[in-house]
Amino acid sequence: MWERFSYYGMRALLILYMTAAVANGGLGFDTPRAAAIYGWYTFSVYALAIPGGWVADRFLGQYRSVLLGGIIIALGQFSLALAPLPFFFFGLALIAVGTGLLKPNISTMVGSLYDTEDARRDAGFSLFYMGINLGAMIAPL
Repeated sequence: MWERFSYYGMRALLILYMTAAVANGGLGFDTPRAAAIYGWYTFSVYALAIPGGWVADRFLGQYRSVLLGGIIIALGQFSLALAPLPFFFFGLALIAVGTGLLKPNISTMVGSLYDTEDARRDAGFSLFYMGINLGAMIAPL
């Protein structure tokens, strides 16, 4: 839930922050540039799940991938708070890489909690996705 809260909360403000004037605390980007950055960022968050799953399967394992992904996401969020522009892009890249490690592996971890035939498996995934949707719903507020 916290990962989706941070993702959707930051995403709700990202375009506004990039297009706000520098005098108002923004980056002063024009709308096409901000939209392009936003598009590449959201694409990267989802596309990096493929190599993130591969890294977990081959090297780190699911638990370490989720833990490392969460740490990288937190570092990315903290980087966004720093003033120099390179930290902004570095923070977006960290969040995308961290989400690529966390997102595919945490779902698999939920599935591994139950046997395939266990009747509680569906309820477990329902609770998991309810938490994700709750985080996504609360974040923009």
